Amino acid sequence: MRYFPILRLLEGHVCGRPRILEVGSGPYGVGEFYPYPFVGTDVCFFESPRKPMLPVLASGSELPFADASFDAVVASDVLEHIPPGHRPHVVREAMRVARRVVLIGFPCGRCSHALDRRLYSDYQRLRMVPPAWLEEHAQYPFPDESLFESIGYGWSVRSVGNDNLQFHYWLLRAMMYSPCRLGFQIVEKCMLGILRKALQLADREPFYRRIFVLARNSDPVAPGACLG
Repeated sequence: MRYFPILRLLEGHVCGRPRILEVGSGPYGVGEFYPYPFVGTDVCFFESPRKPMLPVLASGSELPFADASFDAVVASDVLEHIPPGHRPHVVREAMRVARRVVLIGFPCGRCSHALDRRLYSDYQRLRMVPPAWLEEHAQYPFPDESLFESIGYGWSVRSVGNDNLQFHYWLLRAMMYSPCRLGFQIVEKCMLGILRKALQLADREPFYRRIFVLARNSDPVAPGACLG
């Protein structure tokens, strides 16, 4: 749900095989759907990172990379796990190391937060152990567009909606049960193209997630160059 639209948005800003950084990638990141090498950072990897990701242990608020060293930076469903006061630092670091574009997606707003609380209650009512990410969603209010009100001169920002609220709830409820998870994994492995188109149909209001596109107004390295 979250990576397919990010990959579509990337195609509009970079070409060839761009140098990509994913902040808060976990052990897989965009590599589940992107076949080329990319750098993934996280404060820890709970499993051995998988190729084509090149793993780097690092905090999103202190990235160990030079300015404009990546064509694109991705942070997908990361900021909602970070205390609100630290979120601007992560955004600024992503912008610092990005040459062309930063794509930041997260569950957005009070309605999305309420939906995740409802899902957490479902786990408790059914005496099932909720996933760690869902427990973390309850710790802080979700970020929203106000995070980008002062991104600074030289950048533009726009957002696209992703993942209908009710579809998100229905899908996560179904994934609570092993047969549904197995069926989805089979479809994902054998019919990825069909799945990608089907999930795109679920990108309608009201949205659970928004993806913010922060684009440089000029290339700091080579204006007009095609990235590759």
